[in-house]
Amino acid sequence: MNITLAIDCMGGDHGPSVTIPAALRFLDEDASVHAILVGKPESFAGDIAPRLAAYGDRVTIRHASEVVEMDEPPASALRGKKDSSMRVAIDLVKAGEAHAALSAGNTGALMAISRFVLKTLPGIDRPAIATIMPTMHGQTYMLDLGANVDCSAEHLLQFGIMGAMLVEAVEHRERPTVGLLNIGEEDIKGNEVVKQAAELLRDSGLNFYGNVEGNDIYKGTTDVVVCDGFVGNVALKASEGIAQMMATFLRQEFTRNWLAKVAAFVALPALKRFKRRVDHRRYNGACLLGLRGVVVKSHGSADAMAFTMALRRAAEAARNQLIARIEHRMNDYMAQHRAVAETA
Repeated sequence: MNITLAIDCMGGDHGPSVTIPAALRFLDEDASVHAILVGKPESFAGDIAPRLAAYGDRVTIRHASEVVEMDEPPASALRGKKDSSMRVAIDLVKAGEAHAALSAGNTGALMAISRFVLKTLPGIDRPAIATIMPTMHGQTYMLDLGANVDCSAEHLLQFGIMGAMLVEAVEHRERPTVGLLNIGEEDIKGNEVVKQAAELLRDSGLNFYGNVEGNDIYKGTTDVVVCDGFVGNVALKASEGIAQMMATFLRQEFTRNWLAKVAAFVALPALKRFKRRVDHRRYNGACLLGLRGVVVKSHGSADAMAFTMALRRAAEAARNQLIARIEHRMNDYMAQHRAVAETA
């Protein structure tokens, strides 16, 4: 299946210097992908023009006159920049010209514009941000990571359904396990919202594991970890801080004296393997779930390798019918819910 990706080339800390080379790199990897590169005209001129031309009709240029700044309020980007590269990329998904949109730009603006343009799927009250977390045994998907600070039990149920469908689509895993992040495994633990969400998830038809704790994220206890956006964002940022601290500690210890430097040289192969396993670039690309179209958010500081990983996730989500999967599962759940209500 050929996939067309609409790429906001202006977003992120590095803009076209990263996004365009990454797009071309991904086109070399996957011959079934076409790219619509969106940005200011000057971004596609000069030395890059011959490289773009070499891809023929696999690359289309779409000009945009405005750019959403990384610190710009979402409302300002939504109302005042209708010709921004971010907005144009999402409009292409809405129009059916692209199967997915990708941006490394302002997260709040991307969510606001995506929700306004694409709308949410039936049965989904709020879109959620889902990303990959490394674990001892591979990786797990966690949501929400900041889009929804205050959530009801129904919202957490919807996150569970969307997360499970994401894993089915991208990881090709049937009936992935879903865990609800809590302060303990016991059913009596947690606030009332979490307790109610556990009951809804248990009756949803999903492969619900039960409550999981923070350490279960990295154990890889479940394929999906569900939480509200406040908890998820704190967990994500804490994880990033720990990774940075560990890297700093290792660097300090292995440069402390000449003996430590010799030890570092001996351990270099193992250190390189360790660095690769925890390299955050390999996990780049967060899906905005619950919309009527695939939208993927890359980290703003992503380099070409990280942005390429995000492109890969966007293509996989589109190719494996992520939106249709979520919509089908939500329809099943709502039909079941109506049937129960009618017999009550």
